[in-house]
Amino acid sequence: MLDGPLLARWLAAAFALTLLLAALRPSAAYFGLTGSEPLTILPLTLEPEAAAQAHYKACDRLKLERKQRRMCRRDPGVAETLVEAVSMSALECQYQFRFERWNCTLEGRYRASLLKRGFKETAFLYAISSAGLTHALAKACSAGRMERCTCDEAPDLENREAWQWGGCGDNLKYSSKFVKEFLGRRSSKDLRARVDFHNNLVGVKVIKAGVETTCKCHGVSGSCTVRTCWRQLAPFHEVGKRLKHKYETALKVGSTTNEATGEAGAISPPRGRATGTGGGDLLPRTPELVHLDDSPSFCLAGRFSPGTAGRRCHREKNCESICCGRGHNTQSRVVTRPCQCQVRWCCYVECRQCTQREEVYTCKG
Repeated sequence: MLDGPLLARWLAAAFALTLLLAALRPSAAYFGLTGSEPLTILPLTLEPEAAAQAHYKACDRLKLERKQRRMCRRDPGVAETLVEAVSMSALECQYQFRFERWNCTLEGRYRASLLKRGFKETAFLYAISSAGLTHALAKACSAGRMERCTCDEAPDLENREAWQWGGCGDNLKYSSKFVKEFLGRRSSKDLRARVDFHNNLVGVKVIKAGVETTCKCHGVSGSCTVRTCWRQLAPFHEVGKRLKHKYETALKVGSTTNEATGEAGAISPPRGRATGTGGGDLLPRTPELVHLDDSPSFCLAGRFSPGTAGRRCHREKNCESICCGRGHNTQSRVVTRPCQCQVRWCCYVECRQCTQREEVYTCKG
């Protein structure tokens, strides 16, 4: 069953495993993820037995549940794909919230505290994490980095007689099935567990909704008598943008005693929404993110964030909001940047160095 601490344990362990993977790849000074790196964590020179031991060790370091560890060990590509998914999700979260009070600060104690609560920020973390895992696995399959899956092999396109299925589609069918099994099934006894499960599924559904069919024409003089087509996932930035919108319109479905605000509330569904069943708790049937508790302001340092003191802001865009009415400091500095760049034949870019003065705004403490 999926419970609150499960994702928290997976996320914390996956961040810790990043250091292990960097050690397993001696040539990598920094385990940064852009989506184009090879996912295999095992050096090519390892013997099969040594490679298997290294892979098992990577799975064990994740401190997964027994079933999850078994799923991880099945395929040498899973462990690093898990870590890639967490890293990709964290970077996208930070990008989407870069102009807000909560800027997706995920250092240990803040992350752990957030995942224990039912804030809408928690809902976003569950959704972006499941979306990241679904996306990373589908890409790993189509790139040939997994042993138990390959390209998408199930075309379902209109006018199939006129289409030739080709290319190598992202295997969303395999990845979504894996993610649902890996993260567990819904518990009908615990409202918080069902909320977390719901938000996980929202992430997977956003990935599915963004699938596009990419085609390439073949024929005499570009006549396109035959088209080679394959399914392709949307860029993960697009997924993050859609989930950010869902965060902004998230539905509050109930409340436990709210330590963040000092208030308490009874469970209540949004007006006009049908409700689920199980345990007497009300959960709407909705494609939107749902949350239980009101979020803290994130203005001051506390259990959930380091606060906004010292945060850089943009005077015309978000200083008033981010600085929580405390005002901001202005610092003037001189910066030098490349400018007036031109491409020279062949083959380099020539730039001038331009110096300018700019103002930096930071929130007062």
